[in-house]
Amino acid sequence: MSDFDATSNPEDAKLVTLARSSRARTGAAQGAAVRDTDGRTYAAASVALPALSLSALQVAVAMAVSSGAPGLEAAVVLAEHPGDAAGAAAVHDVAPSVSVFYFDSAGAPLS
Repeated sequence: MSDFDATSNPEDAKLVTLARSSRARTGAAQGAAVRDTDGRTYAAASVALPALSLSALQVAVAMAVSSGAPGLEAAVVLAEHPGDAAGAAAVHDVAPSVSVFYFDSAGAPLS
């Protein structure tokens, strides 16, 4: 999705806000949010347990899929470093053409 704009589109800005608040609430390394094709949003934080390790984006995609989302139209990750190959792969399993956008903890885009 090439028209993602968190500065002028309120629905895109909402994803960044949800990802930021998920990360802040838990103190996790990552926060993520996705929007499905029905307009519903899902926000999550990364999980780091001895028996289970998931990126925030993997959790958000799992929440969307388990809630019956017909597809995804947007995905964002807040983390100190861009990149989440497993999370991006999960997004692309559901929606091959959706881009994943990365932001730092302040909500500034990462390249």
